Amino acid sequence: MDNARQLAQYVLSGLSNGAIYALIGFGFAIIHNATGIINFAQGEFVMLGGMLTIFFLVALQLPLAPAIILAVVISTAAGIVFERLAIKPLKNAKPLRLIIITIGASIFIRGAAMLIWGKDTHALPAFSGNDPLYIAGATILPQHLWIFGITVLIIAANKIFFNFTITGKAMRACAYNSYAASLVGIDVKIMVMLSFVISSAIGSMAGIIIAPLTMTSYDVGIMLGLKGFCAVIIGGMSSGLGTVLGGLLLGLLESLGAGFISASYKDAIAFIILLLILFIKPEGLFGGKETQRV
Repeated sequence: MDNARQLAQYVLSGLSNGAIYALIGFGFAIIHNATGIINFAQGEFVMLGGMLTIFFLVALQLPLAPAIILAVVISTAAGIVFERLAIKPLKNAKPLRLIIITIGASIFIRGAAMLIWGKDTHALPAFSGNDPLYIAGATILPQHLWIFGITVLIIAANKIFFNFTITGKAMRACAYNSYAASLVGIDVKIMVMLSFVISSAIGSMAGIIIAPLTMTSYDVGIMLGLKGFCAVIIGGMSSGLGTVLGGLLLGLLESLGAGFISASYKDAIAFIILLLILFIKPEGLFGGKETQRV
């Protein structure tokens, strides 16, 4: 019976972490499908979401809801500035050059955050208190329910946006063939900027909802960003169900490995999985040879 409860605990924790990895992976996929590059600064937008929320709560004494809204807005604005200043001026640049620029941006944002907020770890209060809930013999905090709920809402909103709105369909057209999209009157540059808007907003929200459980600091974006990247690679670089399944699978394997093997290997498990996927099935477990874009 104890083993069953343990397993349920690991599964719930793994699914919660996996939902976060899926959200971060969504950000990677959206930008990659729109521009062809991997934005390794995505993890820093996750960090900005949590750190800015805490700043508004502590420094400005704002209630939680306005603090979250402001944090998402400013993180999104940072994503727009990044795209306008670093990505847009480099016309026809090779993807490798753009990837190196995103790595440089990641280092810059992380350094600026360290100068502004220091190296201390900060705690964000839980949205609905810390009284545990019991499911199948396992303990779960209300914050886990917020993570599941917000993840489902964001995924559903993205599905509706990309499949049933004019702007979403225009972004998909740019992903398939940007030249053809421009010929029919779609502003490709605006669509690229919009991909950074959506990606940075999703990333910052992921950072906010996980901060009450893991706490946050200036350097949390490195590991979270890499795990989000692992999730999207497992999913086949799609911004759909593949990335969701990839994130959940990664979270589950990470939690089970830490529980039954050793917590010391928790972070290593993600990268072992990434290497295995790249060697065995580079297109991802849930992607075909030609993955569907945005």
